[in-house]
Amino acid sequence: MTIRQLDEKVFIAGQLRPEEIAGLAERGLTLIVNNRPDGEEPGQPLGTEIEEAASAAGIEYRSVPIIRGIGPADADAMNEAIASTDGKVLAFCRTGTRSGLTWAVAQSNEGVAREEIEQKLIGAGVDPTPIAHLL
Repeated sequence: MTIRQLDEKVFIAGQLRPEEIAGLAERGLTLIVNNRPDGEEPGQPLGTEIEEAASAAGIEYRSVPIIRGIGPADADAMNEAIASTDGKVLAFCRTGTRSGLTWAVAQSNEGVAREEIEQKLIGAGVDPTPIAHLL
């Protein structure tokens, strides 16, 4: 699993497996945000499996499935999740891109400058073009 940093608090990754969760607690992560709907792809673990592994590792879990583009409710849910902890947050989806873009829209809604958001996305290897109109 490759974890990429967006800012001092938020990180993104591709699909997590339950057996990888315990190691995340050792890295100081306190909250996992799942941006994948169950059944999106054959063989992907269910959200409940990730949630159970997170709970066993002492990590909070939130499900914010992004199904058809990033909407206002998705950005609000991401902001609420990030604000709910003082610790580090790991958001994941199939590749990490959707999670990064959702974070970006959430940051924009909080008044963060477009240039700053785009710079952080690019630094994490995420192309901001798909959501440029929302920033």
